[in-house]
Amino acid sequence: MRHEKSAQLIELARELANTRMGLTLDEMAEKMSVKRRTIERMRDRLLEMFDTMEEIPDPPTKRWRINGRLDGFLQVPTSKEIAALKSAQLHFENHSLDAAFTLKGLETKMMAAIGPKISKLEPDIEALMQAEAIAVSPGPRPSFNTFTLNVLRDAILMMRQVSFVYDGGSKSNILRDLIPYGILFGGEAYLIGVEPSKYKGGRPQVWRVDKIREIELSDKIGAAPEDFSLKEFSHRSFGVFQDDVMHKVKLHVFKEYADEAKRWVFHPNQTMDELGDGSLEIQMHGGGLRELAWGLFRWGGKLEILEPQELKNEMRMALDLANGL
Repeated sequence: MRHEKSAQLIELARELANTRMGLTLDEMAEKMSVKRRTIERMRDRLLEMFDTMEEIPDPPTKRWRINGRLDGFLQVPTSKEIAALKSAQLHFENHSLDAAFTLKGLETKMMAAIGPKISKLEPDIEALMQAEAIAVSPGPRPSFNTFTLNVLRDAILMMRQVSFVYDGGSKSNILRDLIPYGILFGGEAYLIGVEPSKYKGGRPQVWRVDKIREIELSDKIGAAPEDFSLKEFSHRSFGVFQDDVMHKVKLHVFKEYADEAKRWVFHPNQTMDELGDGSLEIQMHGGGLRELAWGLFRWGGKLEILEPQELKNEMRMALDLANGL
């Protein structure tokens, strides 16, 4: 825990060095997600460490800031920050190639500025990148507590379990212990993991991050099996949630829209065949037909579902639901 407290002090020092107006104790406590007494101790410690830290009267309160630039050592990005940049780049590759290219350029400049120190961060960056993936069908995402996401990332890096209360399912408001396998980003953020007391083998469970509260890092050891691949897990379905049955899906895109469809990736394992009349046939395998049905809504009038029948049924139910909105 001493390492975590040191990391918090460095983060607070960065915040105080990056503000012109200074921060009040309440603003510091909010940024660091700690109580008032804790932030008072952290402020006192920073006053001992930085002789450039100054108090700014702002009646009826006071503000503090660190005047001048911090030492380069304190400004080196963390492994979580670099991994988040890489994840954002991968996300934008499916949405905005221009933004992805810009982020790649930023990453290159950052790595060059860090220099040899990057070698010490690379193992943690690689671990986080293997533990995070982009869901197949992303969309609008609800807001969620970034503190929750940071605790989950810490747990993955430290191979530790977490405990939290989950607002969903038949047993809400119950404290749960869970081994986190990874985080799946898409329309929403999902935690993939298992409850060790209940796990009997098979697929891990899926939890919405925005429904997780009161999360804490546990002292218990827990990590994903060595043969678990989050990328392979996500590619089993057309969204996030998994089915026991993998379906062969066949779509027929009308010739007027074939060129448009060629620019889209419906699923990582898809195949596209151009037919003699200029139309397009797309085949892919996966589960989660309901999410695929909703994802195909934007293609209404541009394609038809050839198989399986289960996907046609899901589309009919989705249309009935949409008509009732």
